[in-house]
Amino acid sequence: MALDAVRIRTCVQEIVKHDLQINSYAQELRSSCKTMESLDSINTRIKAETAICKNRIEELEKIGKEQDKETDRIGLLKEADHYRKQLRNTQTAIRQANLSCKMEIDRNQRNELLIGQEDPEVRKRKNKEDLAKTASGITESLLSLNRMMADNVERSNLTNQTLVTSSNRIQETNEEFKGMAGVIQTSRNLLTKYGRREMTDKLLIFLALALFLATVVYILKKRIF
Repeated sequence: MALDAVRIRTCVQEIVKHDLQINSYAQELRSSCKTMESLDSINTRIKAETAICKNRIEELEKIGKEQDKETDRIGLLKEADHYRKQLRNTQTAIRQANLSCKMEIDRNQRNELLIGQEDPEVRKRKNKEDLAKTASGITESLLSLNRMMADNVERSNLTNQTLVTSSNRIQETNEEFKGMAGVIQTSRNLLTKYGRREMTDKLLIFLALALFLATVVYILKKRIF
């Protein structure tokens, strides 16, 4: 138990630390990202921190599943699910920040091209290259967002299937309880019936014994008198 407590505390500390680092990078995206090179650099660091954070959340979930006490298990699984949802929300915010940053970089580059003194053909070619790079980045972000939404839909389907399975098991258990209730009621009726029969048998035995004694008394009386 002490070892589990240390593992849990370490996991939570790591999750919080890396989540704060990811949010710090997200803030950097929003405030100080001015070029595609800096954008790519920040996203590389975000991916590394996100991977570590996911691993720690999975480790916390694994520890939760290993717990013997039901309350501890449920508590740790809920905590892991909370951190997973929090990370998912952060990733969504980062994608939105990426889109905004790319649009801002593209707008700045267009403005610089408009005020520059370059040859029109060179300016046109650079503009097209930048637009193509921005469009590619936006497409990648949209694809990532689409994959995330597909994962969420799949998780929802799995949750629904689990709920349906649990509902069926509950219904089956309820039917078993009903069957057991019928058996218990039948057994109770039989016991009551056997109880009444036992009383009747005792009464018949008593009457037979009384008749026997009366007969013996009658015979003795006849012979003596």
